[in-house]
Amino acid sequence: MKKSLLILVVIVTLNQSLSAQEDRITNKLFYTELGGPGVIMSANFDARFTSNERLGLGFRLGAGFGVGDFEDEINQGGNHDYVTRTYYSIPTGLNYVFGKPNSAKTFEVGGGVSFLTRKVSLYHYDVKKEGHIIGFFTFMYRVMPVNGGFSFRIGLTPIIGTAGDLYPMGAVGFGYAF
Repeated sequence: MKKSLLILVVIVTLNQSLSAQEDRITNKLFYTELGGPGVIMSANFDARFTSNERLGLGFRLGAGFGVGDFEDEINQGGNHDYVTRTYYSIPTGLNYVFGKPNSAKTFEVGGGVSFLTRKVSLYHYDVKKEGHIIGFFTFMYRVMPVNGGFSFRIGLTPIIGTAGDLYPMGAVGFGYAF
């Protein structure tokens, strides 16, 4: 009798905790992104400012990297030799997620800046104006399960280059919503 009562208590407790997990709101996302404001690739954290909402105003913060051609520091005799080097980026931004509250499919619109560890020009015709900061916009289709799990995002992420020109760019991301 005591064993069956204990088993009943365990089953009821597990059932309540599983029900509570199903009712929780998933509004945080960790994802890796190819392309976009991380330049080549980045790892990002995305969340809403309101803790119990899946939609609305939020932010992203990440760490990424890019590759560029830089003038060689050991420039002998006036030659202009270039070496390919890695630089790192910190994409930060605000975004707004639109959609139906109980739908996994949403749309994100946002913008922000990426801080770069080297003074670079992202495009070869941007060479006259190297900088440590680039701007970006995001227009992303997102699939983020309501109760958490695997997440996917794809879209356009136009970059505002170091000379102020707007360049088309896309991004795709895979991650986990919690």
